[in-house]
Amino acid sequence: MNQTWIILGATSSMARAFARRVADDGATVLLAGRDMDDLKRTAADLVARGAKAEAIAFDARKPAGFGTIVTRAGREEGQINAAVFVGSMPEQSAIDADPSLIDGTVTDSFTGPAQLLQMLAPLMEDRGCGTIVGVGSVAGDRGRIGNYVYGAAKAGFATYLSGLRNRLTRVGGHVVTVKPGFVDTAMTWGIEGMFLVASPDKVAADILKAVEKRRNVIYTPFFWRYIMLIIRHIPEAIFKKMSI
Repeated sequence: MNQTWIILGATSSMARAFARRVADDGATVLLAGRDMDDLKRTAADLVARGAKAEAIAFDARKPAGFGTIVTRAGREEGQINAAVFVGSMPEQSAIDADPSLIDGTVTDSFTGPAQLLQMLAPLMEDRGCGTIVGVGSVAGDRGRIGNYVYGAAKAGFATYLSGLRNRLTRVGGHVVTVKPGFVDTAMTWGIEGMFLVASPDKVAADILKAVEKRRNVIYTPFFWRYIMLIIRHIPEAIFKKMSI
């Protein structure tokens, strides 16, 4: 069956690595994001490798343009899939100084992508197939003093994906929730205390393996499942005194 992947936030390192892999598998790739020059360069690279790819404008804060993406995807035959790599993570200190930054963080990391997925879901239901990959974060597993607004947005997105998984599973679709730990991307450059940092290509490989096996929730690299298991079970009386 023909495969089409809509990749939201396609200028990120993880998204580019994922796009290369699905393109190599023969999928049509719609690269969606704000930086059209960057997207066009990535699309040209994929086309040079023999893939069918194009750039399309997407801004999580401008829902008026979401319908264009869904309509464009609907012109492709076969299975329509989507992978969400969108998110923004201002420093918590910046949000503390300017609480208005919360709106953009939540829109980029949760509500914007969720609104587009809501528009895409009926198309997937009509075709009786399709996969959605939602990239969240281990930050959503527990509120931490260093990034609790971003963590709250990703926690909300994870809950949304759980409900969407319940909906689409009934008609042959599937939703994979991905919770990366520290990944070598622009979002994490310069952050102190980084450890066990994964490459974007490693994360992309883990995601595709999860898609193939129809996993529900994965941590990548895998050991973050156990790290977060420990963190989630630290008693609140102790955790609120910690600076992790």
